[in-house]
Amino acid sequence: MEGVKFDYGKVLMGCIPPNAELAVAKVLSFGARKYDRENWRKVDNAEERYLDAAMRHINADRRGEKTDAESGEDHLAHAVACLLFILELRKVGA
Repeated sequence: MEGVKFDYGKVLMGCIPPNAELAVAKVLSFGARKYDRENWRKVDNAEERYLDAAMRHINADRRGEKTDAESGEDHLAHAVACLLFILELRKVGA
């Protein structure tokens, strides 16, 4: 007997590139240790501030600075983390 799993048409969570996912998780872990795991939800004017932060990290990467001096993690992973916060806040608030 073969097993059956009805998952056709469902979201393919495995499509997230694993190395990029790990890089973002490292940034989120750094932030959780520095502030608090859910601190990003409590920041005033969060969308604007996290967009500014994402753009600072993207700009640093464009200038050739690949890693953040404080965390030692990739600037683009920091930018993705900031954008994830914005997306989550919008989805929760929608």
